[in-house]
Amino acid sequence: MDFSHWNIESLHHNGSKRLLLKFEYNKEDNAYVRSLKGARWSSTLRAWHVEDNDYFRKLFGINKAEPLITNGTIKNIEAFKRWMKSRRYSENTIKTYSEALRTFLYYFNQKAVEDITNGDIIDFNNDYIRKNNFSASFQNQTVNAIKLFFRSVRDTKIDIEKIHRPKREKLLPNVLSKEEVKAILNVLGNVKHKAMLSLIYSCGLRRSELLNLKPADVDSKRGILIIRQAKGRKDRIAPLSAKIIEMLRDYYKAYKPKVWLFEGQYEGEQYSEKSLHSVLKQALAKTGINKPVTLHWLRHSYATHLLESGTDLRYIQEILGHKSSKTTEIYTYVSTQSLQKIKSPFDDL
Repeated sequence: MDFSHWNIESLHHNGSKRLLLKFEYNKEDNAYVRSLKGARWSSTLRAWHVEDNDYFRKLFGINKAEPLITNGTIKNIEAFKRWMKSRRYSENTIKTYSEALRTFLYYFNQKAVEDITNGDIIDFNNDYIRKNNFSASFQNQTVNAIKLFFRSVRDTKIDIEKIHRPKREKLLPNVLSKEEVKAILNVLGNVKHKAMLSLIYSCGLRRSELLNLKPADVDSKRGILIIRQAKGRKDRIAPLSAKIIEMLRDYYKAYKPKVWLFEGQYEGEQYSEKSLHSVLKQALAKTGINKPVTLHWLRHSYATHLLESGTDLRYIQEILGHKSSKTTEIYTYVSTQSLQKIKSPFDDL
């Protein structure tokens, strides 16, 4: 059993030491946790919990010396989630920020929130994030969560404006060649699997954007795909090629989805992120491509290939849903169209 997507906390609950088991609901995980000896559901904590003992700690891979998380910390995190929900933050943002805040507050588990200072944040960055070699991106997400959380906390010693961010890393997007993309898509024999990965590439979609599509979002008459409430809670449209429209028609005839454009094993069930990753992983194994390709590489490749075919950056920005043109300009650094025209002086030697 893979517990990497579970959020497991140790705490005192109703006078006993328990392990709180949190995960996004799915039938497989729910059936598994129900089979665990002594597992109970807490309507207050809205999660399953089991006895905190050596057996379960070994099963879940938890260090025996890991300290207990206080109920006060849990209440702060839950209050933060409720605050974000009331402000209509996306589910992905709520999940990311609450997990980042949990990591931060867990580090200061025995300290009252109102006593945490800017110096504590610096200690956290050095003694936890840097010591464990976590990325600048993770640190930045934590800063976002901390700032947002402490804006809603009264009588705090934190000066929000003095919380510094890590220096931004200048990383180039990972891009596949058209031949590599074609190889990945062509090895997929399942019409649903091929349609999903093809749509990600052909419209430059994020993973969540694909999974949140509904059949009505495909406007074949106008040749557009409507992406609703994407990152930043914005709607946008992307052009649909005639080729992908035909592929989607074949898929629709075969599967006839009811609620989501791509559904899971059961009717009306949204296709899972885990299964989508598995589709890509299986395709890569068949092609023999050894690069650490992710679904986002297809989005990067789409944008780069558009740029190389002469599409204006402003259109690419709109199609991808980038808030800033600077985000889109990164693809100019990986486009080989202009570089291939440069003659190396080495050729004249």
